[in-house]
Amino acid sequence: MCRNIKTLFNFDPPVTDEEVRAASLQFVRKISGFNKPSKANEAAFLSAVDEVAAVASRLLRSLETSATPRNREEEAAKAKARAAARFGD
Repeated sequence: MCRNIKTLFNFDPPVTDEEVRAASLQFVRKISGFNKPSKANEAAFLSAVDEVAAVASRLLRSLETSATPRNREEEAAKAKARAAARFGD
């Protein structure tokens, strides 16, 4: 699992296109093994990022939940506390 890819569903305010694209970029980087593709692979790489972002956006729009939306600041604080406990910082 890519640790840099964050959960994007059920937040208030809702996820932005930029957040979906950033997660898609991280996913394509992970599966391709490229942090930055060569010129020969750049078009395929960017096309894959666009396609993954489109599918992810469709998925997020189609999901339903009865849970209350999560607060971004609270989730960030929880993640920071988990990291501090894990790494002792």
